[in-house]
Amino acid sequence: MRVFISTQLNSIMMASDISEKTTMSELQELIPGSRRALFAKYHIGGCQSCGFDDSETIAEVCQRNDNLPVNEVLDHLQTSADHDKKIQIDPKDLKSKIEDTNNKIHLLDIRSREEFEAARIEGSQILTAELQQEALGKWDKDTSIVIIDHSGDRSLDVTAFFIGHGMKNVLALNGGIDAYAKGVDPSIPRYRIEIESD
Repeated sequence: MRVFISTQLNSIMMASDISEKTTMSELQELIPGSRRALFAKYHIGGCQSCGFDDSETIAEVCQRNDNLPVNEVLDHLQTSADHDKKIQIDPKDLKSKIEDTNNKIHLLDIRSREEFEAARIEGSQILTAELQQEALGKWDKDTSIVIIDHSGDRSLDVTAFFIGHGMKNVLALNGGIDAYAKGVDPSIPRYRIEIESD
């Protein structure tokens, strides 16, 4: 994996709704927690036997999985997206929390060390297994924590994990460090990841 610093990146895709014709790739971009939501309720997308192809539409996936009612699945995805919004913090709100000296906040970054070294929010820490054990085992359950990833797609799962382990004040950075760099702190380099094949 190589991290490329870039001064120009495409804007983040935004949409307010999904339909039966939405592809799974589009769905995962529009609702980052959609895979988790589909697996939790319908056992879709969590493993090889229940996986889906990114080019399949929601309707095709529903048909292939015991003819699930498409409207029910769409409603579930929207409800899950609404819940995910409640456990996210926007970049500008995070900046305000960081600047508030009365507010102790732990910024836990789940990206690779290479990504972290290329671009990071001042005061953040890489979430190692040891730090995770310390946080879950020794920190006060009301500790303010923000989970950071590159684009906001993985941080929701980690946030849900922390909440599931009793932490009460955990949020995911909406849009990840990329949105933070774009909208709040342009001194943080923006980058894209390219996977090299051997």
